[in-house]
Amino acid sequence: MTEDCRQLLDATIQHLENLKSRGTRYVAVSPETLRALARPPQESQISNLKSQIEGISVPPSTVKPPIPSKPPAASKRSGDTPTPPPALEQSSLLPSPGEAAPPSVPPLDTQAKAAAFAALRERASTCVKCGHLAASRKNVVFGVGTIDAQLMFVGEAPGADEDAQGEPFVGRAGELLTKIIQAMGLQRSDVYIGNILKCRPDTPGLSAGNRKPTSDEMATCIPYLHEQIDLIRPRVIVALGATAVEGLLGKTIGITKLRGNWKTYRGTPLMPTYHPAYLLRNQAMSEKRKVWEDMLAVMEKLGMPISAKQRDYFLRR
Repeated sequence: MTEDCRQLLDATIQHLENLKSRGTRYVAVSPETLRALARPPQESQISNLKSQIEGISVPPSTVKPPIPSKPPAASKRSGDTPTPPPALEQSSLLPSPGEAAPPSVPPLDTQAKAAAFAALRERASTCVKCGHLAASRKNVVFGVGTIDAQLMFVGEAPGADEDAQGEPFVGRAGELLTKIIQAMGLQRSDVYIGNILKCRPDTPGLSAGNRKPTSDEMATCIPYLHEQIDLIRPRVIVALGATAVEGLLGKTIGITKLRGNWKTYRGTPLMPTYHPAYLLRNQAMSEKRKVWEDMLAVMEKLGMPISAKQRDYFLRR
């Protein structure tokens, strides 16, 4: 290793150590930079790389209050062999499953995005982390829609119909969600629809019905959803029901208190609202209007045109 390369490596390690001491959990590295790092650096590139490293900025949301550190060790006498800095913990610098890529990371191009999504689907379709769910499922319900969607709907978990067809929201609740999407002036193909769980929660001893996913099941499966969101990069997310809100935000407050109030999912506006299944159980016009008001707020956030007819849906005359 040349002296310039050694200096560059030392500067890199020192910079990452400084970020780590400030509570940074990950840094943004673009695909172009990774490709450049895989090639042997030329002399003319080293000074440029140094300046890039020194200029790395960290989004404020990633910086946590500094953790008290041990007093620095006494410096060595001149002529002693320098002690290399301690090895960095990889998990403290790279995003763990479920952590969003910072806004400074450029989106993938169309081809790379499609390839990454296909690879993610393949991993999810063969997942057996929850052995009891893998044993009872008919299909892994990955998600449906365009991976370039500006709007993403997130539900709870597949039901019997979804498990049979391998697609989310295809039962009665799915039919109602489709009508809501169409009332917004969109089609299912214009949005992306996913779930907190990719497998239907098993119901041993029961011939029908569904159950809520457990916390362990959600924690095990949700990294797939995090990756989907990171690849799609929707402008708005709609969380359908309390379980979807709990899975995305970790909140267990009743959906009645949460719905209609904008939240933020790792920088992305998130609208909690009732699950379509709730509207099937409660046919009151007032409850339908609440969900529609939430969708009007979503449309406004996306800058979509709203007609007088859309604004007046479910209003008493």
